[in-house]
Amino acid sequence: MAEREGVVEADNTEAIISRIEHKTRKIESLLKQSKPVEALKTALEGSPPKTKDERCKSANWIVVHRAMMAIKDVDGLFSLLDPEYYDILMKYLYRGLATGDRPTCDQCLRIHEKLTERAGLGCILRSLADTVNTV
Repeated sequence: MAEREGVVEADNTEAIISRIEHKTRKIESLLKQSKPVEALKTALEGSPPKTKDERCKSANWIVVHRAMMAIKDVDGLFSLLDPEYYDILMKYLYRGLATGDRPTCDQCLRIHEKLTERAGLGCILRSLADTVNTV
C-alpha cells in the first residue's frame, strides 16, 4: 500500500509542476501587459501546492517571487489585491526574507509594512502559526 501512495504522490507532483508551468506562462503574459498585480494574484492562486514535495514548493516560490518583484506601486497593490490573498502573501514574504537576497528582502519588507498596516498583526500570527499550509 505504501508503494501505491508513493506513486500517487509522484503523479500528484507532476500534475502540480504542470500547473505551475502553466501559471508561469500566464504570469509572464500579464507582466508583459504591465499588469503586475494581476500577475501576483495569479501566482498566489492555488498556493501553497497541496504537497510536501520541495520541488513543487520551490517552483511555486519562483513564480510568486517573479510576480512580487515586478510590483512597483506597493501602496496601489493593496487597493487591488483582495484580502483573501493576504495570509498566503505574508507566508511568501517570510520565505523571501529567508533567502537573504538583498533586492528580494528589500521588496519583501516594503510589502510587509503595507500588508501589516492593511491586514493587522493577525495576518502575521496566522502565517507563522499555520504549519499545515507551508510555502
